[in-house]
Amino acid sequence: MTFKEFDLNPEVAKGVRIAGFKEPSPIQEEVIPLILEGRDLVGQAHTGTGKTAAFGLPILDRIARGEIERALVITPTRELATQVSDELYHLGRFAGIRTLAVYGGVGYGRQIALIHRGVQIVVATPGRLKDLYQKGKIDVFNPEVVVLDEADEMLDMGFLDDVREIFEYIPQNRQTLLFSATMPEPIKELADTLLYDPEFVSVVGEETTKNVDIEQLYYVINENQRDEAIVRLLETEDYDKVLVFCRMKREVDRLSEYLRDLGFNAAGLHGDIDQMERDAIVKAYRRGETRILIATDVAARGLDIKNVTHVINYHIPFDPQSYVHRIGRTGRAGKTGRAITIVSTEEFRELMRIRKEVGAEMKIATIQTGSGGIDETAIQMLKERLEETAFHPQVDRLMAGLADMDQVTFIKKALSYMMECESFGGDGGRIGYNEEELERMLDEYQREQRESKPSKSKRRKRRR
Repeated sequence: MTFKEFDLNPEVAKGVRIAGFKEPSPIQEEVIPLILEGRDLVGQAHTGTGKTAAFGLPILDRIARGEIERALVITPTRELATQVSDELYHLGRFAGIRTLAVYGGVGYGRQIALIHRGVQIVVATPGRLKDLYQKGKIDVFNPEVVVLDEADEMLDMGFLDDVREIFEYIPQNRQTLLFSATMPEPIKELADTLLYDPEFVSVVGEETTKNVDIEQLYYVINENQRDEAIVRLLETEDYDKVLVFCRMKREVDRLSEYLRDLGFNAAGLHGDIDQMERDAIVKAYRRGETRILIATDVAARGLDIKNVTHVINYHIPFDPQSYVHRIGRTGRAGKTGRAITIVSTEEFRELMRIRKEVGAEMKIATIQTGSGGIDETAIQMLKERLEETAFHPQVDRLMAGLADMDQVTFIKKALSYMMECESFGGDGGRIGYNEEELERMLDEYQREQRESKPSKSKRRKRRR
């Protein structure tokens, strides 16, 4: 099938050609005809499958043909609002269709003025949109089509009550479209409340949930090797763009500064960064000016960046769903990607639980640091570690006991002993555990799992 078969308005079709779209994705092929008919719809598809064009093209077509005048798209994050608005603008610009992203963190004035001047498509975050409706600032904007994009993300971020209130200001005679990667019960209930006799379309199959285009690896390291591990991965992996996930904002700040000090082209992104700086960081990453973006889960929500070749979990995610969302940032639009998770020995069992629940094929791997030596980065890390180390209370006593050893010999032997103890560049240049050790660890975990399950005879007794 090609886009020509949708018989879109000629100016909208021109936007499709300029964008380089050839054949519709599965979600586009399924939902575009339904939306053109004016049906309410629930679409289940992951980010990166072409959802924006799936709902955007029929909306642009209906505006261009004069069937409707205005449309509203509600997204969970400011970054996603900007992305969706930009894509709709580029697809609809030849038809003269104007779009506007509306979100918090910036002044009201320009947003309100543009809406009053007749912008046809508003893409907004729930908080700012609710505020504008509550204050009566945009009473003139009455959309005939409303889209809820990434509804499960809005649920996770606590926006469902805001969404329900927003719909109190919107005309009842409307077409409503809801898109979500997952369908938890609250999202189903929301659809039942807001949509009228909707069509249900899902393109989330077994092959999609298992991320067949993403190679998934994990490395088991000692906790004090985490920085060493990510530095080595960034030095050895062949990447275009890397998205690194940390659990906490302060870890994002520390790691991004640490990597920049080592000469890496890295930036951090989290919720405490002001809006103008956030926009600049995301734009630089999207354009490839920044190749490594370190972010929290919340900050990365809604980001749809092309050519993210690698996702690295600097810290293991809190739950299986977060793991799926994280690694889904790579391996998009038919391209392959690589997802790497760094785990300590204490986190190993938690990763195995995630692997089982997600049904993912994860491969164990070992980080190599070269042929038994240490490089300039390792030397710099060792220097910093020594500078940060406080004197031990017994060090003077130790020095006195080794007074017969010359200083150079003492320093060399002390460093050698420390490197041997910490595997800092030792053991053939290896970080963490080798495959044989990891296999034993995995076998031990699997044996514990088998032993924790009751036998069939015991289960029968329990049922009786």
